[in-house]
Amino acid sequence: MNFVQPIRDPETIQDIKDYLKDKNPRDYIMFLIGIYTGLRISDILRLRVKDVSGSHISIREKKTNKQKRIYMAAELKKALLAYIEGKPANEFLIKSREGMNRPITREMAYKIMRTIGDEFGLSEMGCHTLRKTFGYIFYNETTDKDIGMLMDFFNHASPKITLRYIGMAQDSMDMALKRHKA
Repeated sequence: MNFVQPIRDPETIQDIKDYLKDKNPRDYIMFLIGIYTGLRISDILRLRVKDVSGSHISIREKKTNKQKRIYMAAELKKALLAYIEGKPANEFLIKSREGMNRPITREMAYKIMRTIGDEFGLSEMGCHTLRKTFGYIFYNETTDKDIGMLMDFFNHASPKITLRYIGMAQDSMDMALKRHKA
C-alpha cells in the first residue's frame, strides 16, 4: 500500500479548487468536504443532501461506528448550498452517473484523486490525501498547534501517530536533515 501525503502548499490547494470548480462540480464538492471536514472517503461518499443542510454535518462514522458532528466552514457551506439547490433530501452528494441514486465507488474516488495528482504533479495522492490535508492545515493554523484536539478528531492513540499521519513527522525529519552538516 502506498503512503499518501497531505497537500502542504496553500496555492496548490487553491489551484485544485479552481480547477475542479470549473471542471466537475461533484469532484469539487468531494474535495472541499475532504479538506474542510477531515472525514474518511467512505463517510464522504455516504453523505446525502439532508446531511449537509444545517450548520453541521452529523454522521455515524463507518469505520468506528462513532457519531461525529462537524461544523462546516463558510466556503464549504456556500459551495454546498449552491450544489444541493433543488436536489431531493435523499440524494447522494457524490453521486455516480451510473444507476439511479448511488454514490461513486471508493475506487472511482481514488481514480479522481490520482487524476488530480497527475494534473498538479503530486505523485503521492490518494483518498486519504483529503483527510491528511485537513489535519495538516488544522495543525498548522491553530495558534497553539493543538495536537490533542486533532488526535481526538482522528481517534488516534498518540500524538506521534497523528503527527506522522498528517506529515509533520516527515517535515520535522526533512528540516533536521537539511540542517545536518556532514
